[in-house]
Amino acid sequence: MSSTATDVVRLLTVKDGTLAVAESLTGGLVAVEVTSVPRASEAFRGSVTAYATGLEHEPLGVDATAPTAIGAVDAQVAGRMPVGVRKALGADRGVATTGVAGPEPQGGRTVGTVFVAAGGPFGVDSGSAGGGKVEALRLNGDREEIRRESVRSVLALLLKELAGEQTGNERAQDTERNGGF
Repeated sequence: MSSTATDVVRLLTVKDGTLAVAESLTGGLVAVEVTSVPRASEAFRGSVTAYATGLEHEPLGVDATAPTAIGAVDAQVAGRMPVGVRKALGADRGVATTGVAGPEPQGGRTVGTVFVAAGGPFGVDSGSAGGGKVEALRLNGDREEIRRESVRSVLALLLKELAGEQTGNERAQDTERNGGF
């Protein structure tokens, strides 16, 4: 369990918010990280692991032509995945991961090409694909290192968005609930 995952669950709990996760290259690791935090069940709705290329369109509502036209490892696909998983699982916020962990390139993308995305009440008009915030990453390392860094990066993106929308009153309530920290 990471401190980032702990902070995400804490802020979601304070806001009475909910989270859904859409994963491709991380294969369920984001969900594992979030659910390792005590009280995660108060905020975590569930996850969809759309691991096979092209599967993103049905359970996640990504345009059926997008994965074939532009490839599953793309900012537009990543931006649509949180929207689809939020809708499918009835959550306020969604995050997504897609990319190439290796050992071989995929669909013209090199190993280490990753897109992480967060969507929710924040960033609806952020100007990025699908209404959410998308970050393009170029990661180094072996397959496991790329997947772990992708998990860390998507949770950090969500935490940044959650912390940015927290009001002063919510921060005070959160501090009280967590023993003054």
